[in-house]
Amino acid sequence: MKVVVQRVTRASVSIGGALHSQVGSGLLLLVGIGRRDTGESLAWMSRKIPNLRIFEDEAGKMNLSVKDAGGSILAVSQFTLYGDASRGNRPGFSGAAPPEEARGMFDRFVEELRRESGCVVETGSFGADMQVELLNDGPVTIILESPEPQ
Repeated sequence: MKVVVQRVTRASVSIGGALHSQVGSGLLLLVGIGRRDTGESLAWMSRKIPNLRIFEDEAGKMNLSVKDAGGSILAVSQFTLYGDASRGNRPGFSGAAPPEEARGMFDRFVEELRRESGCVVETGSFGADMQVELLNDGPVTIILESPEPQ
């Protein structure tokens, strides 16, 4: 599982020109589900993200999590994180989970993230052509990959 974590002042998803979801201060997650991902991958990621200390405390140090900062989360499914362009200029996506499998895993990840974080968690629309808008705060961007299944 791969997730691009961006600390944001605000983020939103529009579909067909209409606002679908939005959050204020918090995290934007671009979420890729891989063929080899398991429930263990989802659990690891849903525990890791809410506890990342990437928000500033009163001393200006990155010492607070999204939970501590009272932020919210916008999670957007993005299979293109598994794009492989090592053999040419057109990426292949064979590392991404098939859509029907990825949809269920993404939904499960969001539920686990809500439970683990206690934060408001909004989502995009799985498989839709979405326009994602964000104001990156910092900018702070972290790329996480779950450990390989044993």
